Amino acid sequence: MDSFSKEKRSQIMSNVKSKNTTPELIVRRLLHRMGYRFRLHRPDLPGKPDIVLPKYKKVIFINGCFWHGHENCKKSQLPKTNREFWQSKIRKNKSRDEKSINKLLEMGWQCLVIWDCQIKKKDIEKLVIILEGFMKGEMDYDNI
Repeated sequence: MDSFSKEKRSQIMSNVKSKNTTPELIVRRLLHRMGYRFRLHRPDLPGKPDIVLPKYKKVIFINGCFWHGHENCKKSQLPKTNREFWQSKIRKNKSRDEKSINKLLEMGWQCLVIWDCQIKKKDIEKLVIILEGFMKGEMDYDNI
């Protein structure tokens, strides 16, 4: 049983942001400092990528570990209550993410997924290396 009423739970969930999250802002600041210019949340592309670099035909998704079902991550553990609902929701999110990325790859876009757990102050240097590697074409979606 949930420890909150339906109304309170609804209020809590409605406060969860999907755009301009702290992890997204951190990645955007890093890219900007690296000299890259980009567009945000282009609705004409599958999955509305968080960051779009049209000049390089590259997109970046910044995924919340819980909402997108990051495998083997502490942040992606399901709640003990209403488990079937959450399993179904996360499974659908993962399926939708995979379809969007496959469509983008078919369209010739290169994709990078950065997980919320990868964006920590102590690991910013690792994140910069990941972004540099992606922008230089040294890594792609398959080996992240």
